[in-house]
Amino acid sequence: MNKKPILACACIALLFSSCSNASLSSQKNAYDTTQEQLLSILNTSQLPSEERYAIVNTIASNMLSVKDYSGAELFLTDWVNSHPDDEYNAYWLLMTAYAYLESGASPVAEYYFERIINDYPDLTVKDTSVHFLCLQHLIQISSSSANRIIYFNQLIDSFADNVSLTELYYRLALEYENEGDWDQAIKTLSLFLEQDDAGTIQISGYPNAYIQAKQMIAFNDSPKDWTFESLDALVESVKKAISNYNYIALDSYKAKVNFFAMSWRQSETDENSQVNFSMRGYMVGQRIRYSAELDESSSPTEAYLRTTGWSTYIDVWYLYFRKVNFPADPEIHGRWEWAGIYFGEKL
Repeated sequence: MNKKPILACACIALLFSSCSNASLSSQKNAYDTTQEQLLSILNTSQLPSEERYAIVNTIASNMLSVKDYSGAELFLTDWVNSHPDDEYNAYWLLMTAYAYLESGASPVAEYYFERIINDYPDLTVKDTSVHFLCLQHLIQISSSSANRIIYFNQLIDSFADNVSLTELYYRLALEYENEGDWDQAIKTLSLFLEQDDAGTIQISGYPNAYIQAKQMIAFNDSPKDWTFESLDALVESVKKAISNYNYIALDSYKAKVNFFAMSWRQSETDENSQVNFSMRGYMVGQRIRYSAELDESSSPTEAYLRTTGWSTYIDVWYLYFRKVNFPADPEIHGRWEWAGIYFGEKL
């Protein structure tokens, strides 16, 4: 995460360290002798719970230290199956899942992480919650948005003090979008924007999270009455308004939220590119012209109309039209809007 990163692998590695560091530098015979002695003690002695935990942990950690993942998996699962009342079984299965992760068997690891959460009460080992580590791993390795929604919500509900809620809300909203649950996506984006650090947080992979969330919510809350059924209808109306110098009509065609006016080098997500101005000041006394056809760089989802004569400072404006991508409202999704203006000749 952002302020409290997901470092589950590192945390697990620390949890699993005990006597294994010493075994790393031991010869194989010494290692085998140590393991045999530990197993003998474990199997023949009535040990107190803490001593039994230490021995099981050491045996498994020794196996992990020499990358004997199959050995660790077999030892730990056999132990859990034969000792169902062991209070540390959640931890032993966590080590099992870690072994499967390290051996490249992520689906099996996912099974064990889920099993721990669903079948075992949480356990704190060395000040770290086993369920917390499982959820972090599950978010990273799961290929299912539906499952990640469950994991994110569990982190929010159970470990709010251990994570960045701001980042989790944003990532959760994206998962709802992936599932087509737009009502929940909008609600969760609103929760994201309500967080004190929403405007400053840096989320890996999403550098413009705050601006994009604001735009999404603003568009959702707007009447969207400036959209047109088709690109042809929109362009025809804009051209007619320009020919008639009808700035009132042009103003009504502009998108009422997220409209931008900027140079080609700027980004639409820049705060200073979002504008709200009337076309009147750029039409009165001017000689405005437009190209007969849309620019050749136009596509099925975006279109550009080259116009001139707006200003003595920047004569060329490209009017930018785009297809509305808003599945949350099927009646609006797929319509067209005049979304912005690019100043100057195309780069």
